[in-house]
Amino acid sequence: MATKETKQRGRPRSFDRETALEQAVRSFWERGYEATSISDLTRAMGISAPSLYAAFGDKRALFDEVVAEYGRLYGGFLSRAVAEEPTARRGVERALREAAAEYTLPGRPRGCLVISAALNISPASAEVADSLREMRLSNVREIAGAIRADIAAGELPPDTDAGALAAYTGAVIQGMSQQARDGAERTELEAIAELALKAWPRKTGGEDR
Repeated sequence: MATKETKQRGRPRSFDRETALEQAVRSFWERGYEATSISDLTRAMGISAPSLYAAFGDKRALFDEVVAEYGRLYGGFLSRAVAEEPTARRGVERALREAAAEYTLPGRPRGCLVISAALNISPASAEVADSLREMRLSNVREIAGAIRADIAAGELPPDTDAGALAAYTGAVIQGMSQQARDGAERTELEAIAELALKAWPRKTGGEDR
């Protein structure tokens, strides 16, 4: 009798966790952190509030997992581009073009979750805003590091301001995200990317590569 009762207590979940998490990603991506309620989440994820808390913890813990999942599935293109391309300019050029495509892809929310989810956050959720800000600043630092490496290698003039150029690039990417949310199409964002690249100094002693 006791053995039978023990077996009945640990019932398996009645939902697919990965599918529910994907729906949570879309909810936060569309509405932002502050505007997404537990009711919004349970409706989108197709689960009850007790199931949400049992599987993911509270709203903040779920959001942290959402951000990690977003980065894995959608948001890592900038870091990959900067790491994989031979120069900082080539990496940024690739990242800007990919941003134009990713931020306007049909069938998913527009823009970047890490950029847009922090909008209109109240003081009570300041830790969330700080966490997202640090992620954005980390991307800027990656770009700055690549620029400094190119300066040392002679790919960029020695008087290039790596910090300012990286911050400018970050501002362009954030602006492209907001433009996409405001309805800009891919071609419009690609035009912004082309203009942004004109701000980069030319390679020392020759053409950019």
